[in-house]
Amino acid sequence: MTRLLVPVPLRWADLDAYGHVNNVAIMRLLEEARIAAFWKHPTAVDESPWETAVLDAGPTATTHTLVARQEVEYLLPLGYQRAPVTAEMWIGHLGGASLEVSYQLTTLVDGRRTVHVQAVTTIVLLDSTTERPRRISDEERAVWGPYVEEPVQMRRRARNGTAV
Repeated sequence: MTRLLVPVPLRWADLDAYGHVNNVAIMRLLEEARIAAFWKHPTAVDESPWETAVLDAGPTATTHTLVARQEVEYLLPLGYQRAPVTAEMWIGHLGGASLEVSYQLTTLVDGRRTVHVQAVTTIVLLDSTTERPRRISDEERAVWGPYVEEPVQMRRRARNGTAV
């Protein structure tokens, strides 16, 4: 099982009135981890530490990405902490022009890995000129292939997709 372990810092502003990270802030944390892991930017001073960062970002990119679907399941409240949370990420499905990114936001509680949130995001690759889906290249497939494993299993869904 090969996963990307992306540290994502929490901000004080992420908290809601109950002292938990707000649901909208959770979506931002997932986005920040996804961008760090899969996108490279032509003006970045330092190289991305993630070998999976193969998609160009910025206004001159030949590929755009579209979030086609997101599903989030909140398992445990996530409170503020100084240490970054870890976004464990992998690819649950690598399609023709899309990929499904699976996530688990984790912390260490008493030395034990604790999962607070699990999610899945479907990303469609678009040709920036035609704005139509484009196939995942052989090079992208080769880089992302080692990170493909079973998709995250939502607790509230059975394998056939019906609600439990």
